[in-house]
Amino acid sequence: MSAPEVLVVLPTLGDRLDTLRLSIESVNEQRADLEVTLIVVAPLQAVEARALATSMGAVVVDDPKEGISAAINCGLDARTTEKYYAWVGDDDLIRPGGLAKLRSVIETEPGTVLAFGGCEYIDPEGRTITVSNAGRLATLLLSWGPDLIPHPGTMIKLDALQEIGGFDPSLRYAMDLDAFLKLRKHGSFAWTRTPVSAFRWHPDSLTVANRLASSREAESVKRRHLPRAIRPISGLWHRPVRWASAFAAGRVNARARAL
Repeated sequence: MSAPEVLVVLPTLGDRLDTLRLSIESVNEQRADLEVTLIVVAPLQAVEARALATSMGAVVVDDPKEGISAAINCGLDARTTEKYYAWVGDDDLIRPGGLAKLRSVIETEPGTVLAFGGCEYIDPEGRTITVSNAGRLATLLLSWGPDLIPHPGTMIKLDALQEIGGFDPSLRYAMDLDAFLKLRKHGSFAWTRTPVSAFRWHPDSLTVANRLASSREAESVKRRHLPRAIRPISGLWHRPVRWASAFAAGRVNARARAL
């Protein structure tokens, strides 16, 4: 058996056993194409979830209970030989061949530190609501517009991710946006429009249920990465972006209800 190439981090509170099983299965399917280490970060009291993850071949590490960013960083600390990082939530999926596709994309051009693909939005029953595959547009909008790079369905070179210190533990919603903006100084981004992941859209998803707080935190993150001279006027475009994001979320909710 060759050394693992991809470190997949899956944080969970252990309260979604059915979807957790599906998420782990979707990661295990990737082993047909490449060697994967799956790290499940769970609190000690999540006994059933920890047992399920262990039985399905995952490495379980303790959640420090200091927020999702700190949990992901604990997963990163379990790195051994892996070159790449990928993340999946306990109700998300990696599509068959998704990690191999991302590895191919990230290795195509020297100097690439991050690759992302299309992401299907699915309802609680697994039916596709819509697909996000913004491609190059996502990289152009990153500094000032909506973050269209999906965290599930993104692969990052671990050396670069560790150079920026992992994920900011003070952030609850926009830790991936903050990391993406920092990573731009370390290399280029590449993409494929092929869907490589699925994000489950339901009311208790962290960023769905707390959209206003998520938007405000994202605006704060983008502001800190802007040149100091234009930070005071960033509200001129942040408010319209917030409105557009809320409108888009409403459209997705409407499609989900229609299903």
